[in-house]
Amino acid sequence: MPEIQQMFIRHRKYILFLLSIYVLGWGFTSYQSIFLGLIFGTSISLFNHWVMVRRTSRFGDAVLAGKKVRSLGTFSRMAGAAFAIIVAMEFPHVFHILSVVLGLMTSYIVIMIDYFIQQLKSHQ
Repeated sequence: MPEIQQMFIRHRKYILFLLSIYVLGWGFTSYQSIFLGLIFGTSISLFNHWVMVRRTSRFGDAVLAGKKVRSLGTFSRMAGAAFAIIVAMEFPHVFHILSVVLGLMTSYIVIMIDYFIQQLKSHQ
């Protein structure tokens, strides 16, 4: 299995674990709009991460085959983030806007933390 797929599987596990914590927070605390914003933003973030991994794999395959690639999906990932923000602004009583923004950054935070963990493991 290619290394990028292995990384994505690890990242997906971490993000799904965070989402389960957010669901528990939404269900058992009085901060429902904050946790709902985190759930929504993190879900869009996971989708954007999946798109990035899929496009990167296609890009690598195309380079090896000597073909051209249109893009890595930057526009679709930006559109997903814009969609999340627009929905949060349209329904501020349901989604806490700062929580949605933090949720959108979750996959990048997970990527950085996973990188540091893997670096520590490789030096032992």
